[in-house]
Amino acid sequence: MHRAKNLYKRQLCLMFVLIGLTVAAVSPAALNFSAELIAKVKAKYGETASNRMLSWQAMIELARNLPEKEKLEKVNDFFNQHIEFVDDDDLWGVVDYWATPLELLAKGAGDCEDYSIAKYFTLVELGVPDEKMRITYVKAIELNQAHMVLTYFDKPGAIPVVLDNLIPAIKLASNRHDLLPVYSFNGAGLWLAKVRGTGKKVGASSRLNKWGGLKNRMLLNKF
Repeated sequence: MHRAKNLYKRQLCLMFVLIGLTVAAVSPAALNFSAELIAKVKAKYGETASNRMLSWQAMIELARNLPEKEKLEKVNDFFNQHIEFVDDDDLWGVVDYWATPLELLAKGAGDCEDYSIAKYFTLVELGVPDEKMRITYVKAIELNQAHMVLTYFDKPGAIPVVLDNLIPAIKLASNRHDLLPVYSFNGAGLWLAKVRGTGKKVGASSRLNKWGGLKNRMLLNKF
């Protein structure tokens, strides 16, 4: 069960965050783990962690030539099945931490942000266009708390589908009456959600300091 988070505090932080952090886009190659890196993860986190990374890479290779719909299913299932939900304060000792896919796979645990971010970057690695995806903050109505999901638009203006760790099945956003969108972003831009599945673009995703810090750590392969 998620611990309650202050949704409105997140919104205010988003709107007034300093626009001073400019980060280069992360290339898909930043997700490719070398044998040396896997060995380092094994030494630090154990064989289960390194096996999880190898399973991730195997899934990538198997899914690379699949249709986009099947790529979504493979990636969504992989992280929902291999990652345990753990709150940031228990896992990292801080209230809110955005983990890289490498950190998530090494730990084998993360919260809703980490699931969504890992799914996003894995799908980018698989060739799904950035403009088709948004990492979306929502209010989980039944839980009365902030939550994050990944949304995918088959074409501009279409109702997106939702990749979520709360409900494993991929569903249209219009069928997720338990979620209320607040804002969303990807590597290109930041949107405030007005209604389910749409929104108004308000700026670059570099406005999100945590997003910029995460991309820096990805480039450095930190874990």
